[in-house]
Amino acid sequence: MDKNQTIPYQVKVSRRTRRLRLSVACDSTVTLTLPFGTAIGIADKFVQTKLAWIKRAIEYFKAHPGMVRARPVRGEYKKFKKQAIILAQAKVKQWAEFYGVGYGRIAIRNQKTRWGSCSKKGNLNFNYRIVQLRPELLDYLIVHELCHLQEFNHSRNFWALVAKAVPDYKKLRAELKRFRY
Repeated sequence: MDKNQTIPYQVKVSRRTRRLRLSVACDSTVTLTLPFGTAIGIADKFVQTKLAWIKRAIEYFKAHPGMVRARPVRGEYKKFKKQAIILAQAKVKQWAEFYGVGYGRIAIRNQKTRWGSCSKKGNLNFNYRIVQLRPELLDYLIVHELCHLQEFNHSRNFWALVAKAVPDYKKLRAELKRFRY
């Protein structure tokens, strides 16, 4: 691929994102999301380093013309929220006892890009789509967030804590990242 080739892309600036994020939609629209304050020159260089990936994604969508981006089904969040909170509460209780940690409130959210999060106050948030996860993936997700109550980072100590309950966390982590909802 020509290094000087350019691909048109949309730029979004977000105060919530922490790193550059690139996406290709099924209509071949390329979107780059930037953390607030990022220089546009850095954005151009980033896109140039990802040209091969962008081209593969565009070719994939051209080869699969029936492919459409999955849109949330209206009412799906309300339908699964109650089930998700019951599931999350049971699993959090189970794994919190294993680790001997306390936690704040548990909330179910309709998040677009996250499976879960943990606040410094010990509150746990989970995506309502956890009801679609295999039990092993759900356990990994819950353990991951609970371990942040002891290590609020992704250091070696953090991953050692995760490994106590989920020795194959690397495989599950990779699978969860690939999971499409």
